[in-house]
Amino acid sequence: MAVERALELTEKNGKVIVITGKSHIPHVIADIAKLKLGAGSKKRLLVVGEPAAKNTAPAVACAVCYSLLGGRGRNMLVLTSDHIIKPLAAFRADSKLAASSAGKGKLVVFGIPPVRPETGYGYIETGKGADGVYKVAAFHEKPDPKTAKKYAASRRFFWNSGMFAFCADFMAEQFRAFAPGVIRPFEKLKAPKPESCSVSKGVRVLDSWPGLENAYRKTESISFDYAIAEKCRNAVMVPASFEWIDIGNWEEYAKIGGSCKAKVFVASGDASGDGCYVDSDIPVALAGVEDLVVVIRSGKNGGPAAALITKKGQTQKVRDIVEQIRKSGSAELL
Repeated sequence: MAVERALELTEKNGKVIVITGKSHIPHVIADIAKLKLGAGSKKRLLVVGEPAAKNTAPAVACAVCYSLLGGRGRNMLVLTSDHIIKPLAAFRADSKLAASSAGKGKLVVFGIPPVRPETGYGYIETGKGADGVYKVAAFHEKPDPKTAKKYAASRRFFWNSGMFAFCADFMAEQFRAFAPGVIRPFEKLKAPKPESCSVSKGVRVLDSWPGLENAYRKTESISFDYAIAEKCRNAVMVPASFEWIDIGNWEEYAKIGGSCKAKVFVASGDASGDGCYVDSDIPVALAGVEDLVVVIRSGKNGGPAAALITKKGQTQKVRDIVEQIRKSGSAELL
């Protein structure tokens, strides 16, 4: 869906760069192959595999430097693959508004009007506005419940969608000013040769970009928000007129009717299992519990066995668990 949005929003000669982990490339190709895209659209796509996970700032820097190799003055739009956005017409209108500001040397973020107090999202505090675009007064990190309630009650605070628009030249300048250690390794890369790409199921993949692995090895690991957005003095916000759902956690996935593979047994005679969501490749029995998210992988397909059990409303804390797993040297569980 993100690819479809990107193709709809770019001009006929505009490029769509998909930055993803190398191990994800086969899945990305398979998903794109399912889309009903014309040959011309697929030619505008390029999949670039990251040799290492270094958070979002290096991914953006990589895309910016690749774009600048083909010319200057281009506007860029950063989308993520775990959002559901509709209707497309509303997003297109908001993106047109964002493009106008991006062309004037602004970093544009899409702000989501909060529908509830939410501790899992960062917030944007707005200042004065004109013609549907508001100055960003400040970016705020994920708040505690009390602060989230205050933000949600205010008309000046919006959820940070993590989607941005900017001119590539302007963003390169911002990286040099605020995060030179992130972009410098990518600026040393030369344009990859045409034969560096292969085509799989109609999708172009950049197989070889001399120096890319070294660039990822040298770049810092940091999010785009921390590296650039929070420091940028020319940030503005376009309030979303579209419906936005972030399915970056299991609870949101369950809300949209995500498929459940589990065979679930529930104790009779009480409220056992009420509000629970189970995704497991082995049978699961529930008794005396409610409002849980249960995810189990038994390891029968060759991977390690692991289970996640969390209370609804706390699924954002999975990020903390992931970090603990990485620090413990058990990354294979992820």
